[in-house]
Amino acid sequence: MNQMAASFSAQSYSPSFPDRQNRRGALGARERKIEVGRISKSTLARGSGSKLRKTSHRSRKEEDERLWISSSLDLSNHKDRFVIVSYNILADDNVSKHGELYEGMDPKVLDWTTRKRKLCKELRRYNPSILCLQEVDKFEDLTVRLRKDGFTGIYKGRTGEACDGCAIFWKEKQFALLQQEHLEYQKFGMRHNVAQLCVLKMHPKRRQSSSLAKLSSPIEEIKCGRTVIICNIHVLFNPNRGDIKLGQMRLLLEKAQLLSQEWNNAPVVIAGDFNSMPKSAIYQFLSCSELDVLLYNRRELSLQNKYPESPTVNSHFENRQRYPFSISSTKYAWSKQEILLAVGRKSGTNLQHSLNLSSVYSGIRGKLNTRDHCGEPLATSYHSKFMGTVDYIWHSDELVPVRVLDTLPVNILKKTGGLPSQKWGSDHLALVCELAFLNDANSSGNSVSSY
Repeated sequence: MNQMAASFSAQSYSPSFPDRQNRRGALGARERKIEVGRISKSTLARGSGSKLRKTSHRSRKEEDERLWISSSLDLSNHKDRFVIVSYNILADDNVSKHGELYEGMDPKVLDWTTRKRKLCKELRRYNPSILCLQEVDKFEDLTVRLRKDGFTGIYKGRTGEACDGCAIFWKEKQFALLQQEHLEYQKFGMRHNVAQLCVLKMHPKRRQSSSLAKLSSPIEEIKCGRTVIICNIHVLFNPNRGDIKLGQMRLLLEKAQLLSQEWNNAPVVIAGDFNSMPKSAIYQFLSCSELDVLLYNRRELSLQNKYPESPTVNSHFENRQRYPFSISSTKYAWSKQEILLAVGRKSGTNLQHSLNLSSVYSGIRGKLNTRDHCGEPLATSYHSKFMGTVDYIWHSDELVPVRVLDTLPVNILKKTGGLPSQKWGSDHLALVCELAFLNDANSSGNSVSSY
């Protein structure tokens, strides 16, 4: 049950009673009345067995609901917050190109019009401020639908023959776009993938209206809000080209760091489909800020090849146990060109970044049936050839996760037989979190005097 439904339910069952005993009695009578009505209606329509079938249907419906999990920290004083979604929405073109991944599925489940309706309905439930979408090949179509919910956005298509790309949307009432950049990796010899970077300014809240009245220009008014760097990427899929995967991430991190410095050390969020598993060397590079590439096999940097094509629940958990962070004493053979792509220079094999990134899901403890030992979801993508986690939202130190939308347990996910399904519009699950700014807006470098 989402928060709006929970709130409505609480209001509906909170009448003014003189004492607790009367309240229980009134509620009990009301519940008995409702139950009798259900039995009578179902008995007349289909006989006495239908009530049990209805209850079973409700249970199945509830078990695939995704629940919010809040941080154990007291973040009540951090009022400036936003909800961000990262979602690989499955390009319509890719459904036809990779039909073997969706064999046996109802064509209606794969139809773009149907999936678009499900996706937009799902996104609306999360009430997000920012959307980072991957595999977007119907940008104009999405824009029309999302504009009704107050979103505007930008798109960057992949180079080459691919029809899809990345898109960032934000609610105009909450944010203003100050700057946008993108990376075309083909220019660096790293295939046709792309990445986006946006500098977004949170509009000042109404409680700041008195201070805004003192500002002399609209530009100063914009600068009074919070600034955040939003990055969106869909990393190369090819499991054997870990050198290119690392190179793509390296370039994005370098660009994000430069943008952050240009905007007075604004916090950074990096979202997307990273095509890399938790506990992989690429995950380690993001979380630990350093990696010696020669300590790893280039073909196993993402660990995508370590998972069975038709996973079972047991093999899934076993694989998560089998490949922890580890440093090998073996020096693997990399060509000079591969090292250059990964590290960005001809000399040295050590790769570093200075953003101090944390994964939002690993920052909030989840349930054993939805998380691995890194704290990451057990699965963010599921089709006939793969089940695992490749999607993440990373944040820098100036932000803290307030809550995350937990993913589905593997056993529940497997009951769908593969995604998309009757309920979910993509073969990935959306990652959703609420982030709060940690520092004081007046001393963070986001104030007018800092520019």
